[in-house]
Amino acid sequence: MLSGHKLEILAVIAVLAFSLLFLAFGRGSFTGTDDQAAARVSEMTGIPREQFRPVVWQWVPPSPEVESGLFALQGAVGGIIVGWFFGYWKGSKGQGKS
Repeated sequence: MLSGHKLEILAVIAVLAFSLLFLAFGRGSFTGTDDQAAARVSEMTGIPREQFRPVVWQWVPPSPEVESGLFALQGAVGGIIVGWFFGYWKGSKGQGKS
């Protein structure tokens, strides 16, 4: 039984190894790329970050929990679409083998 699942076992081991490496070395706070880019532009131009305004109005979620929930919803919808595509593709390949 284990010989048929070598790839899955290797994938689980790889995910666990990367997770442990991230937990071990990623203890610092992570600032997003938007914050890093704004800080860099501010540093280069000498204009404080507070004076930058977006060209198009942007909706700001009322709390971090709402933002996290919307991000999770976006990931779930993307996963459903990708899963449906691969399921449809795999199912259509098996249709002609009767």
